[in-house]
Amino acid sequence: MSLLKQLFLAICLFLVVAFTGSFIAGVESSREQLISQLRSHAQDAATALGLSMTPHVDDPAMIELMVSSIFDSGYFASIRVVRIADDSLIVERSTEIRPESVPGWFVELVDLQPQGGDALIMRGWEQAARVEVLSHPQFALAKLWDSALGSLFWLLLCGLVSAVLGGWLLRTQLRPLDNMVQQAQAISRREFLTLPRVPRTPELKRVVLAMNQMVDKLKTLFAEEAARSEKLREEAYQDSLTGLANRRQFDIRLSNQLVINEQHPEGYLLLLRLNDLGGLNQRLGGQRTDALIAALGDQLRQLLALPGRSQWLASRNRGGEFTLLAPGLNGEDADRLASELSEALNSLKQTGASDCDPVAHIGIAAFRPGEQSEAVLSRADQALAQAQSRSDRCWERLDDFTTRPTHGLHDWRGWIDDALTQGKLQLYFQPVAECAAGTLMQHKVLARLLDPAGEAITAGRFLPWIERLGWAARFDLAMLEHSLDHLTRHPQPLALSLSAATLRNEQDKARLLDALNSRKDVAHLMTLEIDERHLPPPAELEALSQAIREAGFNLGLQHFGGRFSLIGNLTHLGLAYLKIDGTYIRAIDQESDKRLFIEAIFRATNSIDLPLIAEMVETEEELAVLTELGIHGAMGRLIGAPAPWGSK
Repeated sequence: MSLLKQLFLAICLFLVVAFTGSFIAGVESSREQLISQLRSHAQDAATALGLSMTPHVDDPAMIELMVSSIFDSGYFASIRVVRIADDSLIVERSTEIRPESVPGWFVELVDLQPQGGDALIMRGWEQAARVEVLSHPQFALAKLWDSALGSLFWLLLCGLVSAVLGGWLLRTQLRPLDNMVQQAQAISRREFLTLPRVPRTPELKRVVLAMNQMVDKLKTLFAEEAARSEKLREEAYQDSLTGLANRRQFDIRLSNQLVINEQHPEGYLLLLRLNDLGGLNQRLGGQRTDALIAALGDQLRQLLALPGRSQWLASRNRGGEFTLLAPGLNGEDADRLASELSEALNSLKQTGASDCDPVAHIGIAAFRPGEQSEAVLSRADQALAQAQSRSDRCWERLDDFTTRPTHGLHDWRGWIDDALTQGKLQLYFQPVAECAAGTLMQHKVLARLLDPAGEAITAGRFLPWIERLGWAARFDLAMLEHSLDHLTRHPQPLALSLSAATLRNEQDKARLLDALNSRKDVAHLMTLEIDERHLPPPAELEALSQAIREAGFNLGLQHFGGRFSLIGNLTHLGLAYLKIDGTYIRAIDQESDKRLFIEAIFRATNSIDLPLIAEMVETEEELAVLTELGIHGAMGRLIGAPAPWGSK
C-alpha cells in the first residue's frame, strides 16, 4: 500500500474515531440534560397541582377536573392523587403513547425513562393527599432524535470535507515522491531527468535536491565518457584535414563489406587521385594544396548527404588519393555518379583551386561479397590507370566479368511487387546469444525474396532495389505482419529492423504504430531496431520511441559505432540494447585499436546499464575478446547462420 493511501486511511480513521466520540458524547450530554428537564417538568407540575388542590381537598370532582386539565395540556405519562391516610387512589390519568417519528432501536438505545415528581395536598396542618406526576419522554425522545440526526449529518459533512481536503493536501505534499519515483524509474530506463520544481517541505526538498544532483552527476559522467570515446574514434578512424574516414577505416569497412552476409549487396568502389599532387605543392604551395584536398573532401561529403547513400563511405587514403565505397550501386548509376563527380572537379578548376586539367582521375571497380579486398583494390587501380590514359574523360569503369548476369529494374519491380502482394517473402531467423553463457536471447528476423524460379534471394541483393523503387516502408509493414503472425505460432523473442523510409514519413509511421497497437498481446516478445545511420531528428526519435514503448514493444539501435557522439542523446529513449556494427568487431582479437574503441563504448553504456550486442561475430577468438570486454550478447555465423524456423 502506498504511503499516500496509508496516511489517508490514518486520517480517515482518526476522523472516524474523533467524530464518533464527539457524537456519542453529544448524544449522552443531551440525554442527561433532557432527563433533568423531564424531572423538573414533573416536579413543577406536581407542585402546581398540590397548591391548586389544597382548597379543594375534599372535592373529588374538582380534583379530577384539575388533573385532567393538567394532563391534557402537557407531556405526562401519568398523574395520580393518593390519600395519605389509607393510600387509596383518588384520581389517576395515564397514557402509553410512543413517539412515531423515533425508531424503536433508538428508543431502546438511549433508554430515556419517564421522570417523576410529587407534592403534598394539605388540609390545614394535616397532610391529606399526595400528587404523583410522571413526565412522558416522547417529546424528549423526538428532540433527542432530531438533535442526533443534526449532529450526525454535520459531523459527516465535516468528516467528508476534512477527508477531501486532507487527501488533496497529502497528494499535493507527496507529489514530489511520485515525481522521484518516476525519476528513479527513468534512470532504470537509462533516462536522466531532473525535477524542475523543488517542494517547500524541508525534508522532501533535501531529497529532491539530492536526486537532481545525482542525475546531473550521472549525466556529466556519461557525457564525459562519450566525449572521450568520440575523440578516440576520430583519432583512430578520421582524417584530420578533410573530416572523412582515413585509410584505416576504409580498409576495415571494405573488408567488412566483402564478407558474405545477408545485408551486404554488390556495389562499386571509386578510386580518385588528384592530378600532379607534387607539382601542385610546388606551384601553389602547401596551404592552397591542402585547401584543394579539403574542398574535394567537401564534394565527397555532399555526395554522401544525398538520400539513399547513408551506407556509403568516403575516405582519404593518403596525399591526394580518395576512395568512395558505394554498396548497392549498379553500373548505370556508377557511370552517372562519375559524370557528376567530374563536373564537380571541373568546378574546382574554374575557381582556381587547381591548375591541372583534369583536376583528378577516377577509377571505378565493381565488387561483390566473397571477394578479397586486394582483388577489388587491384581492379580499381587498373581502372584508374586506364582513366589516366584516356583523353576524352577522366574516369573509367571496370566490372568483374565473373559476376552473375544482372537483372533490370523491370524484373526486380515485378518480383518485389509479387512478393509483397502475394506473400512470397520467406522469413529467416538468425540467433542472438549471450557471450558468456551462450544462452539464446532472441532471433533476428531476416527476409528472402522468392524469384519466379523459386530461388531464395538474399536481402543484400534486393534491398537496394526496394529502396530505389520507394517501397521500403511497404516492405517493413509486410515484414512486421509476417513476424507478428510468426510470434502467434512461436512465442519466442524476435528482433526486426525498420528502414529509414518508415521513420521519415508520417503516414508510414502511423500505419506502423496502428499495426503495433493491434498486437499488444505479443508486444513484449518483439524488439524493433533502427539503424544508427537512419536516425530521425531527436524530437521525432523521442516521440517514436515513446509511441513504440506505449504499444508495449521494445526499441533497439543496430549498426552502432559510426556516430558515437549520438550516444549522449540516446539516454532518454529507453533503448533495450545497442548492436555494435560488425566493422568494429571483425578481427578485434588482432587489432588493438578496435578493442580500445569497444572498451570506450562499453564504459559509456555500462554507466547507464545499456546492454551491448556485437554483430558479425565470425571466430572463437573474436567471441573470447568480446566476453572479456563484458559485451552482453553476440550474433554472427559463429553463433548461428540465418535459416528458416525449425531447420536448426
